[in-house]
Amino acid sequence: MDMQLMVVLVIVLALFFDFTNGFHDTANAMATPIATGALKPKAAVAIAAVLNLVGAFLSTEVARTISGGLIKEGESGIQITPVMIFAGLIGATLWNMTTWLLGLPSSSSHALFGGLIGAAIVGAGFGAVDFSVLMSKVVLPALLAPLTAGLVAFLATKIVYGITKKRQRNGFKHGQIFTSSLVSLAHGTNDAQKTMGVITLTLIAGGFQAAGSGPEFWVIAVCALAIAIGTYTGGWRIIRTMGKGLTEIEPGQGFSAEASTAATILASSNLGFALSTTQVSSGSVIGTGIGRKGASVRWSTAGRIGVGWLITIPAAGLVGALAAVVALSGALGVVIDTVVAVGVIVGIFLSSRRNRVDSRNIHDEPTVLIRPKRGRNQRKADERRRADEQQVAAHTSDSPSNQSVTSNQSVTSNQSVTTNESDRA
Repeated sequence: MDMQLMVVLVIVLALFFDFTNGFHDTANAMATPIATGALKPKAAVAIAAVLNLVGAFLSTEVARTISGGLIKEGESGIQITPVMIFAGLIGATLWNMTTWLLGLPSSSSHALFGGLIGAAIVGAGFGAVDFSVLMSKVVLPALLAPLTAGLVAFLATKIVYGITKKRQRNGFKHGQIFTSSLVSLAHGTNDAQKTMGVITLTLIAGGFQAAGSGPEFWVIAVCALAIAIGTYTGGWRIIRTMGKGLTEIEPGQGFSAEASTAATILASSNLGFALSTTQVSSGSVIGTGIGRKGASVRWSTAGRIGVGWLITIPAAGLVGALAAVVALSGALGVVIDTVVAVGVIVGIFLSSRRNRVDSRNIHDEPTVLIRPKRGRNQRKADERRRADEQQVAAHTSDSPSNQSVTSNQSVTSNQSVTTNESDRA
């Protein structure tokens, strides 16, 4: 296949992945303010979209990690071709769509890394991947960042609830507008850059850009626009899971979670760590659930999310590897990959319409994959409520007023019968 056509095809798919990244990760910033009522759903995603757009222009360190670090350069240049990148993007995009359908907040970043690694191994061997960069810039931050964010959120929640009274805590809704906006800005500085790095890697591999150079301005602009549009569409399924599925969130908790998430992401972006913002946000929400007295974390839901994190890179890598096997067979293989990928994406979209989630039912309990179980306290409260209702019903039926009404009705009925008999006589 013609190299220019292949590069264009890769760029189009990369931008679609960036679009899915946008709606997949909207929950990272806006799930908590929507859950507490600090922001209306539509207003929240609009703010997130604008700030993701702005954040994408603020830094390119993460883009350089992907375009010039994860995949090694050999004697003749980059050891991965546009065809392999195309296959890797298929793996990442299909995993993003699948987890979105399930309402599972998995990592778009790790899906991208997994897809690229799987395709690179098939096409160029294990030597094409710089595993030292993978460990230091991807795997290690993936382990430390959620724990760090969770610990910071835990401490922040303890402080918030220690220095404020209950009637004062609704004021944190105003603070949430600021902190959630900061998370959206931070998300743009980290996640939009990953697609910039992929497109830059493609241009270098195709010979259209010098090795070792950063993303061009037009690449930054189109990636920023794609992730902003995706964010505005609203990943309502994942927002519902993050806002309702892990723990019941109050304004003070939401403020603490968002502040710790933003701080962790911004620090990682500055260091060039290709961080999973989804993992950081989830860790922060769990930390606030542990930190607030009387709150409870739904560990079964957290466990399912954790399993999703563990299998993201291998699953996306496997799909990317299979797509690479087909694509590397020639132009026909690329066409087959394209047709299959489009068919799967359309099928996932049509399946989602049968159980639609949008801004109107965002506050309903998750029902697709993440179904929080009622805690022991909630079950006892429900039992007490039912018992009270039964007592009220029994008291109402046995009250003197009801007996009087019944007696009067009986007397009236007897009088009516007597009158009718007299008339007939």
